[in-house]
Amino acid sequence: MRVDARRNREHLLTTARAVIAEQGPEASLNEIARRAGVGPGTLYRHFPTRQVLLAAVFRDRVETLCARAADLLAHTSPDEALALWSRDVLAHALTDRGMSASMTLGGAELGFDCHAAMRSAATGLLLRAQREGRTRPDVDIEDLFQLVTGVALAASELPGGLDRAERLLSVTLAGLRR
Repeated sequence: MRVDARRNREHLLTTARAVIAEQGPEASLNEIARRAGVGPGTLYRHFPTRQVLLAAVFRDRVETLCARAADLLAHTSPDEALALWSRDVLAHALTDRGMSASMTLGGAELGFDCHAAMRSAATGLLLRAQREGRTRPDVDIEDLFQLVTGVALAASELPGGLDRAERLLSVTLAGLRR
């Protein structure tokens, strides 16, 4: 891919991420192209269908979360790393706006297993916190994801938005500490 084409693709992906976060997976593709400052043809050359665009946005978000986990693992205390990453996952879940369900229904292929990537990232953080005696040893990855997802679902139904969700997550994380 030429440098300018790669730059266009990345700019479209960044713009799509913002528009989809605002409007959900049914966001207008023409609006994405308009905000990116390109014609619809340029958008469709890079992402021929909505499903291909959604898959690229979703994959990008998951890869960003996994890279963040690796960075936290290397540079942050175990309990803080787990808490910060859990907050990132919560924000991801709150901004998902039905995107993962839309992709599942449409059968989009990500080209990688996002669940395995997320589990792997979380496993490193959780095991480190457990080894260093910061997190209860009886907590597993499924527990962690179910708790964060549960907080996201509960917060989406209650007034207070992200502030309420972060408060609920703080209470949940306190229950995971040893």
